Amino acid sequence: MATPSGLIRALHRGTLGQNMVVDRIFSGIQPTGTPHLGNYLGAIQNWVNLQEECSSVLYSIMDMHSLTMPKEPAVLRQNILDTTAAVLACGIDPKKCFLFRQSLVPEHAELAWILGCLTNVPRLLRLPQWKMKRASQNNEGTVGLLTYPVLQAADILLYKSTHVPVGEDQVLHLELAQDIAQHFNKKYGEFFPVPKAILSTSKKIKSLRDPTVKMSKSDPQKLATVNIADSPDEIVLKFRKAVTDFTSEVTYDPAGRPGVSNLVSIHAAVTGLSIKEVLHQSAGLDTAHYKMVVAESVIQKFAPIRNEIKKLQEDTSHLIKILEDGAEKAKELAAPIYQEIRRLVGFQ
Repeated sequence: MATPSGLIRALHRGTLGQNMVVDRIFSGIQPTGTPHLGNYLGAIQNWVNLQEECSSVLYSIMDMHSLTMPKEPAVLRQNILDTTAAVLACGIDPKKCFLFRQSLVPEHAELAWILGCLTNVPRLLRLPQWKMKRASQNNEGTVGLLTYPVLQAADILLYKSTHVPVGEDQVLHLELAQDIAQHFNKKYGEFFPVPKAILSTSKKIKSLRDPTVKMSKSDPQKLATVNIADSPDEIVLKFRKAVTDFTSEVTYDPAGRPGVSNLVSIHAAVTGLSIKEVLHQSAGLDTAHYKMVVAESVIQKFAPIRNEIKKLQEDTSHLIKILEDGAEKAKELAAPIYQEIRRLVGFQ
C-alpha cells in the first residue's frame, strides 16, 4: 500500500516511513456550508491526495457534531448538501473513498456512549475548545459540546482507523482518542489500533482582517474569510481590504509582519510555489499591487471548483444518493467491528 507523499507527515513519527503501513484513514468535516480557503488548503486538499495514495479512506460529513452549535433544521439540511457539493467539486471521488453522512451510521453514537463511560470529566473540561466555545454560549455549554471529543474518538475507532489527518487545533482531541483506545485495550484486551495524526505541512491560513487569528467561517467580519465559492469580485474586494502594515515591500515575517506574511502563505499554497519563489516573483511590488496578484491567483485556483459546485448543487438527489451509498459501505465496514465491541463489553 502506498504511503502519503511529502505533503503530509505523521505527527508522532516525523514522516510516514516506507516501513509503516497505512491501514485506514478517517477524517471528517462539519457541514457549515461551502468551505473557506483555510478549510481547502488545510484539509480538503490533503484529503484529495490521500484518496489517491491510500486504499482505505473514509471521509464523513459530521452532521452530529454540528448540533453542538445551534442551527435551524432547514439550514443544517442545506449546509450538508452544500458541503457535500464542495468536497466533491474539490476532487473527492466516492469511487476512491467512502464519503458519507455521520448520522446515517448509528454505531457512531452507540460507540460514543461506551467510550464516554471510559472517559473522565476533568479531562474533557481541560480541552481548550470546550473553554472557547462555552464562552460563545454565555458560559452555558451543553453536554454535547463537552462530550463531542468522545464522539470524535468513536468516529475514528469505529473503523479501527490507523491515521487521522488533523489540524493543529485538533491534536489534543486526537490525543484523547489515543488515550481512550489504550484504556479500552487495557480493560478489554488489545482491540483498537492507536491512531496517529497526519498534519498538513501547509501554513495555517489567517483571517484577512485580523492576521493573528485563523480564518474562520464564524468570523463576524464578512471581509475576513474567503469562501471557495466566492465570486471574483468578492475575492478582489476581500484581498483589497486585507490588513497588512505601513511597509510597502513584500516580505515573509510571520511574527513581525503577520498580514503580508499571510498573503504570501496563501499565494504559495494556491500556486504550489515555495515561499522563496513567491517572494522572488513579487520583488519590486508594493503590498497594494501584491494583494491583487494574490487575489487573481485565488480566483484562478477556485474558478473551476466554483463552477462545479454550482453544477452539483442543482442535483440534490445525486448528492443525497452519494451520502447514502457511502453510509451503506461504512455500515458494512463498521458492523463486524461494533459487534465485537458489544461482545467485549458484555452486551452479548
